[in-house]
This record gives sequence, C-alpha cells and structure tokens, in this order.
Amino acid sequence: MAPDTVSPEERSRIMRQVRSRDTKPELRVRRALHAAGLRFRLHDKRLPGSPDLTLRKHKTVVFVHGCLWHWHGCPRSRMPSSNADYWRKKIARNVERDGERSAALERLGWRVEVVWECELAPATERLIARLTGRDAEQE
Repeated sequence: MAPDTVSPEERSRIMRQVRSRDTKPELRVRRALHAAGLRFRLHDKRLPGSPDLTLRKHKTVVFVHGCLWHWHGCPRSRMPSSNADYWRKKIARNVERDGERSAALERLGWRVEVVWECELAPATERLIARLTGRDAEQE
C-alpha cells in the first residue's frame, strides 16, 4: 500500500470539496429531463436513499452515480493507490448500500434507474425515451 502523499489535514480539505448533490453530471441529467418536459422532485428524503431525482408521475427514481464512488467497473473506476484498504472497504459499502436502497425502492413499487457518469449522454437519452414513450433512435 502506497502512503498518502498529502497530510491528513489536506486530505480532509480535499474530501470536503467532493459534492454529493448538485454535481455536474446530476445537473446535466436534470437539464436534459427538464428540457424534455419531465418534472421531478430533488433528493426526496421520504424515499430510501433520497434519490437524486423522483418522477412521481412515472413512479421512477433516478440515481446519478459517479463511476468511482459506486464502482461501475469502467476505466473511470480506478481504485486509489494510497490507503487502498480503506477505499476498498468504503466503495464496497457504497455498492452494498446502493443495492439495499434499490431493493427497498422496488419493494415500494418504484422503478429505479441509474445513470452512470461515463455514460451520461446516451443513458439520459434512453431514460427520456422510456419516460416519454418516444423511440430514442427516431430523434
């Protein structure tokens, strides 16, 4: 395991800047859905996991996941080399929690959609096509 290259105070400052809401990928998905005429609620605390977007009319929730934090397996989800044991445990728990929240939402009758950071544009287009009943290939 490689040692961390910055002080604990600097690492803490860096990690505090990592946003969990209103991230650039989330804002892009929100703008696209809104432009398509879809309306949604943000971070509904009444639902398990406070989904990024809740479309009540369509009984659908959307999570916009970062590839590293939720371990997509694509090239963007590269395990940090410093403090690797900590990161493996943290990311494994994130993935486990994602599964628990999705299962709880599905039990409540919600359709759970995940938009991955690395597939933002095509995944958003497919989501809009499903929700609006339009064929993504026609547009």
